[in-house]
Amino acid sequence: MATINENYLKLSESYLFSEIANRVNKYTKEHSDADVIRMGIGDVTRPLPEAVVEAMHKAVDEMGKAETFHGYGPEQGYDFLKNAIGDYYLKKGIKLDPDEIFISDGAKSDLGNILDILGSDNTVLVTDPVYPVYVDTNVMAGRKILYADASSDNGFLPMPDESLAADIIYLCSPNNPTGAVYDYEQLKAWVDFANKHNSILLFDSAYEAFVVDKLPRSIYEIDGAKTCAIEFCSFSKTAGFTGTRCGYTVVPFDLIVNKTKVNKLWLRRQTTKFNGVSYIVQRGAAAVFTEEGQKQIAENLNYYRQNAKIITDTLDGLKIWYVGGKNSPYIWLKCPKNMGSWEFFDFLLDKAWVVGTPGEGFGKEGEGFFRLTAFSSAEKTKEAMQRLKKCLSNFA
Repeated sequence: MATINENYLKLSESYLFSEIANRVNKYTKEHSDADVIRMGIGDVTRPLPEAVVEAMHKAVDEMGKAETFHGYGPEQGYDFLKNAIGDYYLKKGIKLDPDEIFISDGAKSDLGNILDILGSDNTVLVTDPVYPVYVDTNVMAGRKILYADASSDNGFLPMPDESLAADIIYLCSPNNPTGAVYDYEQLKAWVDFANKHNSILLFDSAYEAFVVDKLPRSIYEIDGAKTCAIEFCSFSKTAGFTGTRCGYTVVPFDLIVNKTKVNKLWLRRQTTKFNGVSYIVQRGAAAVFTEEGQKQIAENLNYYRQNAKIITDTLDGLKIWYVGGKNSPYIWLKCPKNMGSWEFFDFLLDKAWVVGTPGEGFGKEGEGFFRLTAFSSAEKTKEAMQRLKKCLSNFA
């Protein structure tokens, strides 16, 4: 008789963003005239950089000719892309072997898939608020989850606590959802903590390209990280690949658990369960690292940074507390008038026709907070902030 993985029954009935979509769909059906501006889900709006498009067009042409056709590629990625990523890290002072770099269809996939090679009896530590994928994928596997509380008191950057020692530790910096960014000293404390407890640190650097201050953009900028950390990154927010799908994971040779090289296990997992990212997409991703590609993505990143500034300037004017925005595309604000997260969501939707993300959906410490993203168009961002100012000034 077939059985099911009953851990799935422990998941929340509705994924956060599905719940948001359901509420917005219901509202727009009842208010057909509503011109809703969506600033909730972190999907980009700028198109792929021209250098990426040109590289993908060229790759399509290659696939149409027998002499340049590519069939199955290496599951861990083509050398031309891995070498380009390696050169990118070298500019940050980090030397990686190409075989430490694995190309994937996005950071989200690998953040879940990496759990295949880690024991189901491992305890897991996540920050609260937390990106839901970190929690749900471990609930699916039946692991015990511990929470390091983040709050306005610690700038939404919790630090190691001996009472919360765990086998697997998730960190995201710049953080999703809060936009907070760890500095070098803070990340050093986490690396030392992980090495002390023989923990694996899963570091999500999907938003590293948004950092403008002198803050770490890779965990490997921290001494000792290669013996405890795996880094996940994505082209989604950096180069507009949310609909194209490409990312990469770095698994250092020096990361050893129970006398076993984790790199070797990840390679085995990938060659068994993954057929690799398409040649066309990888050619596009490689173009991101060309001189022209870097110039074009810088223009897009600056566009989003300007949107973030429009949001933070508005919040400053309204005297609303927030974190994020400068080194991150996310702005995490305290709900005005002491409203709850979902209460403010409904208020903003009904009074301003603006959609954000209620902080409560990211964990108990998110209650009373709200996330806005800088990924909309400049015009819609300005309009949304005008509506926000108007509805709050009229709010008794």
